[in-house]
Amino acid sequence: MATLLLDRADLEIRIADGALALYENGTRSQTVPLRLIDRVVIQGARTRLDTAVLLKLAEAGAATLLLSPRASRQVAIVLGPAHNDAGVRLAQAQRTMDHAYCDDWARQLVLAKLRRQHRLLTRAEARRPDVRKPLFDGRKGIADALAQAAEPGIACARLRGLEGSAARAYFHGYTALFAPELSFTGRNRRPPRDPVNACLSLAYTLLHFEAVRAAHAAGLDPLLGFYHRPAFGRESLACDLIEPLRPAVDDWIWRQFNTAQLRPEHFGTDKGACLLGKAGRGHFYAGWEQFAPLPRRWLRQRCARLATQLRAQGEPWLEHFEDDEEF
Repeated sequence: MATLLLDRADLEIRIADGALALYENGTRSQTVPLRLIDRVVIQGARTRLDTAVLLKLAEAGAATLLLSPRASRQVAIVLGPAHNDAGVRLAQAQRTMDHAYCDDWARQLVLAKLRRQHRLLTRAEARRPDVRKPLFDGRKGIADALAQAAEPGIACARLRGLEGSAARAYFHGYTALFAPELSFTGRNRRPPRDPVNACLSLAYTLLHFEAVRAAHAAGLDPLLGFYHRPAFGRESLACDLIEPLRPAVDDWIWRQFNTAQLRPEHFGTDKGACLLGKAGRGHFYAGWEQFAPLPRRWLRQRCARLATQLRAQGEPWLEHFEDDEEF
């Protein structure tokens, strides 16, 4: 199964004989069978499609991510039919109010994330002795946070503080890996102000989309998180799930710039925002599709395990009825 990226101006998508037909200037340019599509990412300006297209994609189990044409920001996600196992969601909602469960879940996530950040900077230090000092300092800051986060019974609130201090140390080292002309001095967003942050934001958006999709497919509610507390309009469980994967994304972004797959000329600026141009997006998405299978598999497996655990708890709360019962 594949990802279909729609990133051309004035593109029209129609349904034709079990396939998506792509039209440019009224002429069919490409046909993609629905059975080959696993996900669709739409970023092109003035892309036109109707509800029949979204309906067929959803019926085929393909998720659709709508991004703003210039800023690569998530606007909407369209998913297929919801999972029918209400017991999973009942138990998930109950777990969000279980402070001991949430603390343990959060501790596992944060420890995994910090260990992977530490590992990335350790590998980078071996490859970049010219910037050993900031990398060493970054590793030390993460190691200090790790030691405290590993303490038994630590609460979510304190974990958030430790995660924040580790992030400051981490980015102190991580920024040293990039060329000065990229002007990458730390994490910023909304809007990202340099090429590295533009790519980090887009990659995290795509990863978040995969987490929402994996949670939905497993019967979980993407809105109900345990570390990121439920909040209006936020898929908090998806935010939880991607935390341990962020260092892997950071490593991939570093490699894209280090190997010149992405270069300063792939970016432009508009009103203080750094934007990835069309040519750059072509390189970005080609690399992403090579990188993404492993985090996608991790998310599917993690959501499946969580759903199995919750299902056992939620099953006794369900009412069982016969399908042919008269109402």
